[in-house]
Amino acid sequence: MRSLFTRVGFWIQKVIDFFYPPFRKFMTPQLFRYGACGAFNVVLDWVLYFLVYNFILEYRIIDLGFIALSPHIASLIIIFPFTTLTGFLLQKYVTFTASELRGRTQLFRYIIVVFSNLAINFIGLKLLVDGLDFYPTPSKMLITIVTVICSYIGQKKFTFKTSSQNGVEEI
Repeated sequence: MRSLFTRVGFWIQKVIDFFYPPFRKFMTPQLFRYGACGAFNVVLDWVLYFLVYNFILEYRIIDLGFIALSPHIASLIIIFPFTTLTGFLLQKYVTFTASELRGRTQLFRYIIVVFSNLAINFIGLKLLVDGLDFYPTPSKMLITIVTVICSYIGQKKFTFKTSSQNGVEEI
């Protein structure tokens, strides 16, 4: 299965790299790939959030018996596993391919960063939607800007750390 992911990741990387030359002066190939993969995952996140919130939950509160979830928080929880998986696979096999850390270590660290972002999402949605009465989907989009910045730093420096980030020069 890893071989399939590696091959598909290489193909996606080549497609993304085709569009890289105009951006060469402004960013590294890794940052461009991160942006492309991240943009795909963000759009997927927004589309799934919109569909779940509007058409699956239909704006209803989800009563689990021990807790009632507002539709915007329930939507966030429902889409979380899907975008977490696609995000990890894209970052591992397309963006941060030089990391020598074991896959399970990367996944564990990725989940730590993602849960940090989930906390930012939760707090941000509660503040913007419940506290300031903003619309849920635009609120989610605003919060995404904050989480993208936090995520890139976390993924590059922690999850997919390379030996050159440990003080050892890469050859």
